[in-house]
Amino acid sequence: MSMRVVDILVPVALDQAYSYRVPAGMELSPGDVVAVPLGARESIGVVWAENPNPNPRLHNRLKDVEAKLDVEPLKAELRSFIDWVSNYTLSSRGMVLRMALRMGDGNPGRERVGVRLSGPKPKRMTPARARVLELLADGLIRSKSETAVEAGVSAGVVDGLIDEGTLETVVLPPEPLMRVPDPEFRKPEFSLGQLAAADALRTTVDQGGYTVTLLDGVTGSGKTEVYFEAVAENIRLKRQTLILMPEIALTAGFLDRFADRFGVRPAEWHSQLNARKRARTWAAVAANEVPVIVGARSALFLPYADLGLVIVDEEHDPAYKQEDGAHYHARDMAVVRGSIAKFPVILASATPSVESEVNARKGRYRRLHLPERFGGAHLPHIEPIDLRREGPPRGRFISPRLAEAVQNTLERKEQALLFLNRRGFAPLTLCRTCGFRLQCPNCDAWLVDHRFKRRLVCHHCGFNMPPPAECPQCHATESFAAVGPGVERLHQEAADLFPQARILVLSSDLVESVERLRSELDDVAEGRFDLVIGTQLVAKGHHFPKLNLVGIVDADLGLGNGDPRAAERTFQMLHQVVGRAGREEGRGVGFLQTHQPEHPVMQALIRGDREAFYENEIALREATSYPPFGRLAGLVVSAADKHAAESYGRALVGLAPKDEQVRVLGPAEAPIAVMRGRHRFRILVKAPRAYDLSGYLRDWLSQAPKTKGSLQLEVDVDPQSFF
Repeated sequence: MSMRVVDILVPVALDQAYSYRVPAGMELSPGDVVAVPLGARESIGVVWAENPNPNPRLHNRLKDVEAKLDVEPLKAELRSFIDWVSNYTLSSRGMVLRMALRMGDGNPGRERVGVRLSGPKPKRMTPARARVLELLADGLIRSKSETAVEAGVSAGVVDGLIDEGTLETVVLPPEPLMRVPDPEFRKPEFSLGQLAAADALRTTVDQGGYTVTLLDGVTGSGKTEVYFEAVAENIRLKRQTLILMPEIALTAGFLDRFADRFGVRPAEWHSQLNARKRARTWAAVAANEVPVIVGARSALFLPYADLGLVIVDEEHDPAYKQEDGAHYHARDMAVVRGSIAKFPVILASATPSVESEVNARKGRYRRLHLPERFGGAHLPHIEPIDLRREGPPRGRFISPRLAEAVQNTLERKEQALLFLNRRGFAPLTLCRTCGFRLQCPNCDAWLVDHRFKRRLVCHHCGFNMPPPAECPQCHATESFAAVGPGVERLHQEAADLFPQARILVLSSDLVESVERLRSELDDVAEGRFDLVIGTQLVAKGHHFPKLNLVGIVDADLGLGNGDPRAAERTFQMLHQVVGRAGREEGRGVGFLQTHQPEHPVMQALIRGDREAFYENEIALREATSYPPFGRLAGLVVSAADKHAAESYGRALVGLAPKDEQVRVLGPAEAPIAVMRGRHRFRILVKAPRAYDLSGYLRDWLSQAPKTKGSLQLEVDVDPQSFF
């Protein structure tokens, strides 16, 4: 009898599949999830392909597949997607597969037990027992807890009736993760522009096939309600929908809006799910028991049974880029998965990424534009505050004009928001006596003063310490001064300026749990706070009906670095933040505190001229051959020893294949030269847009010397971060 061999991919940091023998009587096909021996342990893996020509000399060295797991196999389109992502990003196939096998611990949890009438009445009848029997007389099965609650008795009464044989227990099927949404539950009233866009999306979904649509609407234009009509059409077609969100912790309002439209909440997928919920969700998605799932970027790798639509909300958001492990951009990979599986993709944003904007202008993506706010609401009026002429008093950060505007807003019983994208109390602490600066011992970065927690914290490695009693250098006491503002310092200043205001600080480092954050956002929406002070946490699509004033405390903050996308990200963030104002009640107004009101980003915001920003930014990108008009890849060499990292980087650059179309820049010290105790050198590779940069890198790195000891090489195709 001939030996049957299959190649199995395991979720470890390796690119190759391993060959295993198939035991007699075991039926295996590509995509099946199996248990296999891997070294001294057992691992799960996926049958990737049949091996038609196994080496007969390896017969006695091959190990057997141990078991076929009782889970849905990975479909061919998902396996093709994993291969594509691995090939493009230069991540090992095993690490990409790992994202598709995040199925929790596989434990479905405790069985649900129901009870029903089955035997004679109990010998001893009590009023409590009588109520139970009366309740169950309809013959329906109820869970034990439901029976006790509805009959108004303790669980012990129900258990006693089971023991006497009056009731019998029945194992109930697990509760579904979600009921089927009703596309007709509550249809919205649309403006003519919204209706046209909704009809176009419904037609796109109904026709099927691969397309990409950019839903481009101003803040408050009702983009979510419009793309819900595409979701409704996909539900009617009984296909699955994925809605990607940049930060799932901020979606409480979105989940409520979904329930208002469809009568049920969608399933969720994100890092906060416990292992049991993760296992149930993974299995339900694979078994086609979940019609709609809302998830963070990793939800893109779930094993959907019949995925028919992907929506990427806030498609411009940098949080879609995965910076650890396999480096991928969820927006771009959503487009790839749609192309492989032949279904439509919708990208939604009020401030599209330059890449998506260019694709729409060149006709690669279809654009649906919503230029007006829903219900006739006006876009906020934006005023600059030139800090060179009307800055705040010494030691303060809120200018007199902004303070007056906030005071007037509070007197009108409206809400105001002060935005500063900097966590903590102050970004730098120094000694007034000798100038010593408190620095992280592991990173090339200052320690941030977090006054609320009484800790000095490194935002790169997490190192923290209490404020020292004296200067480590000159031993002076009470000599430390906080330099610059964070949101905690802004809170202190606002409390002095507006003592009667109910103030809330929203910052990721102050979030104790997802539930707490969602509760606080609900409190803001219900008007329980007068003044909100926040970081970028408040910029991501929240709907605060009573908010009519937004003050940007430091509008220049994102412009002062060498990131090629600095202008784009600053424009997007400030546009989104100011867009929180005036969405329902009254006319919104935004104030930009800036030292450079003449900057193109500031001028575009002040004039409300989005087109001017894109024209300027696109022209600059094209002139410099930066994305989307060129390709970039970043290589970061790091090691515990600076000389070892630099030497390896120089040797690596010396091995780069010669190609007139490719420029290899570096190695140079990274902007954050030391992180977590490791010295870092960056190499930047530039190539034309149509160039096979992944292939070039693969050929190059195949000749690279092996990394030894603490040396590490990290490859990032299409980098978003340059630190």
